[in-house]
Amino acid sequence: MILRGAVLVSLFLFGGVGLAAAAGNAPNSQPNPYRTIRDFFKLPPGRAMGSTNSVAVDHQGHIWVVDRCGANDCAGSKLDPVMEFDANGNFIKAFGAGKFLFPHGMTIDKDDRIWVADGHVGHGIGDDVLEFDPNGKVLRILGKLGVAGAGHDTFHEPNAVLIAPDGDIFVADGHEPGPGHNARVVKFDPNGKFILQWGGHGSGPGQFEMPHALAMDTQGRLFVADRGNNRVQIFDQNGKFIASWSQFSRPSGIFVDAHDVLYVTDSESTDKKGYGYNPQFERGMRVGNAKTGEVASFIPDPDLGHADPDTSAAEGLWVDPNGVIYGAEVGPKAVIRYVKK
Repeated sequence: MILRGAVLVSLFLFGGVGLAAAAGNAPNSQPNPYRTIRDFFKLPPGRAMGSTNSVAVDHQGHIWVVDRCGANDCAGSKLDPVMEFDANGNFIKAFGAGKFLFPHGMTIDKDDRIWVADGHVGHGIGDDVLEFDPNGKVLRILGKLGVAGAGHDTFHEPNAVLIAPDGDIFVADGHEPGPGHNARVVKFDPNGKFILQWGGHGSGPGQFEMPHALAMDTQGRLFVADRGNNRVQIFDQNGKFIASWSQFSRPSGIFVDAHDVLYVTDSESTDKKGYGYNPQFERGMRVGNAKTGEVASFIPDPDLGHADPDTSAAEGLWVDPNGVIYGAEVGPKAVIRYVKK
């Protein structure tokens, strides 16, 4: 028991790195085996890509992007933020006008239904999670439309949604650090009935500062991008803490593929004191092993020197079955494709 406790403490204090990752290379030193492809998506005439951290690929290979209506907010816009593209980046259709204020985080489930979190509230909409069929019909709303809260049926600034293989629903709720804001993961059954929640502000095991994204590995472990604490936390599906990893830097987006390859993108790390302070790490995307925690590859931020000092590189990401990465960027207002060299 003493040994087990010491191991758990060690995992927490040192980021849960484990022996394989601890013996790996220093931060930012891993090779980059990817080439960067810009301007892959062909938008309709007159439409420009807005800020986005939402991209996903369905079972047809179609790529879905949810932008913030050509800007960084959809309030008052008549544009459709949910856009579908074919595998070659050609625009197919869009929907969702008037249903969002600040789209933040999406997923596609096994039936190709699109789930999108709305991180702002006002004008009778927002602070909810919407489920659509591929034609844009709203199938379900989690939370109370336009109502902020911290109850079993309300959210405030939800960031991400994930659907487990058994249909259970997980929502990462709370986008602001510090007391007075939500900082939790909420679990619902497939019918949307509340099951449990965990979290709270802080830096201890199971606490969060901005639980910004969610992913699940083949073992069913839940990975939470605890961005404000510069770490990835791992839990079982009942909220039991397993490990905390800091070697993937300050996580804005996170994805685990069918082979337990872990992809984490960092859009905020800076060596300046204050928000985003994480001086050992450069912004970019890290690819590694979800089982061991080893970081194998590092894709540097393709937008270094961007005019916005607070956010560059991708916030959201998705990886298709061929290993192609799509990174959705807030500051540069772009979705970039990364393909193995």
